[in-house]
Amino acid sequence: MDYPFRQLLQIPPSRLDEINNVLLNSDSKVMNNFIAVVAKYGTPEEINAKHKAARKLDNLMRIVEERAPAHIADLNWLMEQRKSGAFASLAEYRRKVLGAKAEKMSFAESTPVTLEVSALQYFPWVREMCERAIKDRTLVPGRFIAVRKMKESELDGDLPAIVAALDIMGASFVETLDTKGTDGSNPHLGGPATITGYFGGIGQPNDHALMWLDEFLYYYTNYGVQHVLNFNAGTILLGFLLYKLGVDIQFKISVFFGSDNPYHALWIMTAAKLFSRDDGTSPLIGFNWSNSINNETMELTAQFRKQLGFEDVVRFEHHITEAYKSIILQPYDRRNELVAIADHVANISAKHEGGLPSTETTREHTSDILDYFRAKDEVIASGHWDALKLNFMDKVDACNSSAQMLTEAGLSFVAAKELHR
Repeated sequence: MDYPFRQLLQIPPSRLDEINNVLLNSDSKVMNNFIAVVAKYGTPEEINAKHKAARKLDNLMRIVEERAPAHIADLNWLMEQRKSGAFASLAEYRRKVLGAKAEKMSFAESTPVTLEVSALQYFPWVREMCERAIKDRTLVPGRFIAVRKMKESELDGDLPAIVAALDIMGASFVETLDTKGTDGSNPHLGGPATITGYFGGIGQPNDHALMWLDEFLYYYTNYGVQHVLNFNAGTILLGFLLYKLGVDIQFKISVFFGSDNPYHALWIMTAAKLFSRDDGTSPLIGFNWSNSINNETMELTAQFRKQLGFEDVVRFEHHITEAYKSIILQPYDRRNELVAIADHVANISAKHEGGLPSTETTREHTSDILDYFRAKDEVIASGHWDALKLNFMDKVDACNSSAQMLTEAGLSFVAAKELHR
């Protein structure tokens, strides 16, 4: 049904001219401050060249050798296992789940679900995860998020080792910068203990948005980190502007941004379209919904996502399991909803940030969102190192449970592409 007053929503071209006047005004302090941070790292072409050089495996291995030489053996092991085909192929996995009928089934390859786990905090977990996948003939997920302190991870060699490992595995990886709100940017909040105060993106006040930009460019040019979390309207705009200049960064909107309805998504994707490149691409490659959304919200948003040309660009990232403590009421398990939507909404990432509730209740130390903000030394001193590793493995197991349900329904998924051929 249409209504004649719908035409009143049309935006006159003159409005765009006014916006361009702000963006291109050489006297605009807010735009000049943005440009000055970018210029610290060079021209867009120079910045991208630094990124490509930093991301080369030889460069990452050199840094790992300097800071964490013990990690080299694990990286070499991982390359050897990939080369020898030690991991289950997709066909083998499907036979494991379905038996003989796997040969006769067709799978919905046009709408594969990306298998995602958060958070991969420490490099030593990578080998143990892969060893288990080889032994049990299960899957290594195709996407990982990290929320550890970046400087800590940089200094102990885990950061370059994880970037290298994920490239070897063929999995995408998203980092969380240290300027994420819990760094004391808002003096009226008390850190992770008051994390709900950051929902809505108030963790980047005043000049911290430019600090976020500066930090992003540092890791982009020095370690090849290309994907980061983004959870503030200001830093989202800075990401759009940086990509529009030609810097090939990418970001995903965090669940902490609180996107919980299709109109919120329309606002963000409208801005993404305004600052998209001529080839139709945007740095916005992941849109992490609030835990409160239902399948209808994704279905409604998928309609205009496609109309804007973003169906293959912007992935819907949806929490299927969630940390058992400090963030949401339990039990929280969205696997059935995932299966119900995955056959007709494309480009969904199934994010597993907790174990299955039935598993979590058996753990002495259940997964806790506040564990993300702890220093490594404190984790070890508290005796929680093995507990946090077990929490991570539970998340990988939950991810495999979703993969099994998708397979049983004739649906497809994206696991680590270089491991599971």
